Amino acid sequence: MKLDDFNNIDFKNVGSLPMSVKFVLLGALSLVLIVLGYFLLWSPEIDELEQAKAKEQDLRQTFLTKKAQAVKVEAYKQQMIDIEKTFGALLKQLPDKSQMDGLLTDINQAGLGRGLEFELFKPGQEVVADFYAEMPIQIKIKGNYHDIGAFATDISKLSRIVTLNDISIAPLNKDQKDSVLIMEAVAKTYRYLDSSEVAAKKAVEIKK
Repeated sequence: MKLDDFNNIDFKNVGSLPMSVKFVLLGALSLVLIVLGYFLLWSPEIDELEQAKAKEQDLRQTFLTKKAQAVKVEAYKQQMIDIEKTFGALLKQLPDKSQMDGLLTDINQAGLGRGLEFELFKPGQEVVADFYAEMPIQIKIKGNYHDIGAFATDISKLSRIVTLNDISIAPLNKDQKDSVLIMEAVAKTYRYLDSSEVAAKKAVEIKK
């Protein structure tokens, strides 16, 4: 096969060309077809394949994430049950509206039972929250240090939630060194709102 064989190719009489030239031409034609096929047919298909692979990876990751969440569903359900039980137990420590008078009496009796003298016991205006109401009670009691401390302990042991805030303790007579003290504080107790109160509160909020 010589270079002149390619310079003098007669495409009208291809059949008479040497076999070696035919193989070269066939190889060149095949290469051209492969290149054209790649750019016209295979390249778009390859791009789609790569996109499909990327989408598969996204779907696989989404599946693994959902699977992990599904595995935790039962744990979440149990956690919600535990939270509801805890909330219910705390809610039981809040009296309803009809029990507030009895709770105020218990606070008063806790002081009297320790031999303390009430100079002030004044329930204030309720502060309404989401599902409960807070009632502040201004108190001023007189007694010795031990009895006042025992009173505070008794308050903490009540079956209902009562807290002592803004506590101030001072001698009854500043000029005399006696054991009688005056304690001023704000006792705060809480009650839960009944269904009618919750409904009324929501109605007011909607109007706003």
